[in-house]
Amino acid sequence: MDPRNSAQDVVRCDVCNTPVPPLHCDFCQTNLCKACVGEHMLDFSKKHQIVPFQDRGSTPNYPNCSEHVKELCKVYCEQCDVSVCIYCLSTQNHQNHNLVDILSIIERKIKHLQRDLEELEKCIHPKYKEIVNTIPLQKADLNKNSQKLTTAIDKQGEVWHREIDTIITNLKSNVEEMESKHLVILNKQENEITRTISEISQTIAELKKLLDSKDVSLVSTYRSRIDEFRRLPPKLKVSLPNFTPQKINTEQLDKQFGLLSPFSITTEDHGYSLETSEAGSSPLKPLLDEPRIISIIQTQHKYLSSVTCHSDEEIWMCYSKKIMSLYNLRGKLVNEEYTDTDIDQTTGVETVWCL
Repeated sequence: MDPRNSAQDVVRCDVCNTPVPPLHCDFCQTNLCKACVGEHMLDFSKKHQIVPFQDRGSTPNYPNCSEHVKELCKVYCEQCDVSVCIYCLSTQNHQNHNLVDILSIIERKIKHLQRDLEELEKCIHPKYKEIVNTIPLQKADLNKNSQKLTTAIDKQGEVWHREIDTIITNLKSNVEEMESKHLVILNKQENEITRTISEISQTIAELKKLLDSKDVSLVSTYRSRIDEFRRLPPKLKVSLPNFTPQKINTEQLDKQFGLLSPFSITTEDHGYSLETSEAGSSPLKPLLDEPRIISIIQTQHKYLSSVTCHSDEEIWMCYSKKIMSLYNLRGKLVNEEYTDTDIDQTTGVETVWCL
């Protein structure tokens, strides 16, 4: 039945099909009537949160702690890249780490999902389809050129007699061999691009499903493949062969019948370009709107003179007494040197003379 000419069915209980159920389980995403709530709550294999139907989706579905399986994780440790529960916080494992509300991390992840989905749908997926659509045209040009070569060889062969039939056969065979090799390469690229398009389509579907599910566990485990899909396939640069007829010379039949230019094909890694809108993803990491605390480091000195990043995991600190200390982001002292100069913060280069 055409949905435009039919009435929309009312929402029903997912257990007994009763229309207009007043309740909803946020954790199970299940609509329930009053008669089915008790049976649903008796399923002790899952946690349940019953809310009025109009308030569905209002309860955060926090993940269970990997260390304390019965506890929910409402906090996220950015240094350890893991969600933690209240018992994890009571240990020393996350001391002086930057702990944030896990919902803010999920919100950040959802924005990332949305950006990936937008770029896949609006930019990457159409570009792949555009590229794969050019391959049948290349095949047609290849076939047209091969037919042209065959016709030229046949015409030149009619002028010659029986003694050059072998040469004609050999040249035709060369044309077919080059076409066959070219087709193998084109078919291979077509299959690879088609497979990638299928993976992109699957990723789009999974991203939509993640965005609709609001399942914190699934969203938090999402690993983006956007960088992989940004790498477009290399562009094939084809130099099609030509046939050059020569004047007849019975002493040099093999050379004078005609020269078939060699078959060649090259690839250009940057033959295709990907146009992205301002809202699309960029290879550069965007700047944060607000500064974010990565770690709090307690040092043994009172006055700090200068600081520079040794790496993503270590920081040099210089004090008024010309003491330089190397700390990691967990606040552990890695190394300490006595110097006769400060760290040059303007150049970003660490030049230190040790005594």
